[in-house]
Amino acid sequence: MEARELELDYSEVYRYLGYRKEQPEGEVKEVVERCVGDLVAQAELRSVARRFPLEFLGEQRFRIGDMELESRALARNMRGCDEAYLMAATIGFAMDRLAARASAIGRMSRAVIYQAAGAMLIESYCDALNRKLKEEAAAEGKFLRPRFSPGYGDLPLAIQPELFRVLDVQKNTGITLTESLLMMPTKSVTALIGVSTEDSHCLIQGCESCGKRDCSFRR
Repeated sequence: MEARELELDYSEVYRYLGYRKEQPEGEVKEVVERCVGDLVAQAELRSVARRFPLEFLGEQRFRIGDMELESRALARNMRGCDEAYLMAATIGFAMDRLAARASAIGRMSRAVIYQAAGAMLIESYCDALNRKLKEEAAAEGKFLRPRFSPGYGDLPLAIQPELFRVLDVQKNTGITLTESLLMMPTKSVTALIGVSTEDSHCLIQGCESCGKRDCSFRR
């Protein structure tokens, strides 16, 4: 899959830039579209996803493969599932390079736009991967829950090293993990997706699953 094949949601770029209901016109719109175009042309998409058995060990404790996790929010999301996908994805270092270059020559507004464009692009990529996994599950008569990432709700970033180990993330995608548990390239995502035999339409996902109510990027 290439970046130019993804669905580009410019409204998400504008949301990350702080626009709410109204979207910019004229020069601002042109600059945003140019920055998105730069990023799409240079992005290098890579991902890995694997499916594992899921077993509940208690009300909010469960095992996925050989990983044991505890999270009230994720347990609620996964309730009724007997398998789960673990995934990792990245758009590569293009955004980091473009933003750094813009900052170096004093174009700070463009650096911010590249950051927003990168956030949109990695979400679009994850959505595309999600749809592919959903089709695989549907072929077996199964359904997927909304993806859930470390850092959402009460699922800590501390599980990242285990996710990286189980998926061999660095080898398969080139993503590395810093000592502070941040990923490089910065526009990278890890996630867990429950697999169920029932279409339960679990609603806890994205911003709605996070307890940080004062986030300026919250939908």
